[in-house]
Amino acid sequence: MPNQLVFMEAQNIKTIRKEVKEYINHADDRMVRAIHAMLEADQAGDWWDEISDAQKASIERGLKDMEEGNTIPHEEMVKLYSKWLSK
Repeated sequence: MPNQLVFMEAQNIKTIRKEVKEYINHADDRMVRAIHAMLEADQAGDWWDEISDAQKASIERGLKDMEEGNTIPHEEMVKLYSKWLSK
């Protein structure tokens, strides 16, 4: 049975590839560019692997703060930093 599932999945992928090609052939320029950008981004790899350890640690601290509720509402930040935001 597992071999049959692999075969069925391969057939599904073939069908999907054919459908995608047909969609692309009829898509407008904007959509073709969007698809191209998506495929290019997929080839580029994971941005997480490209950032420094310090950047990763900073992001992880921010996520931990968020999980613990140590955040400031947007409206409060706007009030605190309005003199810089208005320039």
